[in-house]
Amino acid sequence: MQKKNTFYAMLARMKYIKRWALMRNAEEENISEHSLEVAILSHALAFIGNTRLSKDLNADRIAMLGVYHDCTEIITGDMPTPIKYENPTIQDAYKQIEKTAAFRLLNMLPDDLRTSYESYFTESSLDAYEKLIVKAADKLSAYIKCIEEEKAGNAEFKSAKQTIAKAITELHCEEADIFVKEFLPAYELTLDELN
Repeated sequence: MQKKNTFYAMLARMKYIKRWALMRNAEEENISEHSLEVAILSHALAFIGNTRLSKDLNADRIAMLGVYHDCTEIITGDMPTPIKYENPTIQDAYKQIEKTAAFRLLNMLPDDLRTSYESYFTESSLDAYEKLIVKAADKLSAYIKCIEEEKAGNAEFKSAKQTIAKAITELHCEEADIFVKEFLPAYELTLDELN
C-alpha cells in the first residue's frame, strides 16, 4: 500500500485520541468529538462576525479550520495544557513537533490533493483573524466541557472552568464575547429546559 493514500484513514483515528487526560472525566471526550464542536462553534462565530459586526469572514473555511485544528494530535497525542504552556521552551518545542506532524499528515496525501489541504495545516497560510476565531471556538468548547462535567456532578473541572473563562475574555474576540453573553447560558439547561 502506498503511504500517500493513508491520510483519510489516519484522520479516522481522531476518535481514539482522548482529551483531558490529567483529569477525571464523567464523560470521556476524544479529538474527533471536540473537533466537530470546534467546527460548529467556529462557524457560529464567523456568522456572528459577519451578521453582527459587519465582518467579511469565510465561515465555511473557518469551520473547516476547526475540523482540522487538532489533527496533528493523531501523531502527537493531546498534550495537557499545564504542560504545553509550562514555559516558552516547551511551548516552542511543541509547536515545532506540531509542524512536523502536520507535514507528515500532508505527505500521506497524493501530490494532486495535498495542495488542497495545505492551507488548513500550514501556519503561514492562516489568516490571523481566522486563527483567533478558531482559538476562541476551541476555548468555548473547553468551557462547554467544564459545564457538562459540572452538570454530571464532577467538581474536577471547577478550576479549569474559571481559567478558561478568563482566557476567553483575554482573547478580546468580539464574536466570542457575544456568544458567551447570548448563547453560552443555554448550555447550563437540561433537555426539558431547552425545548
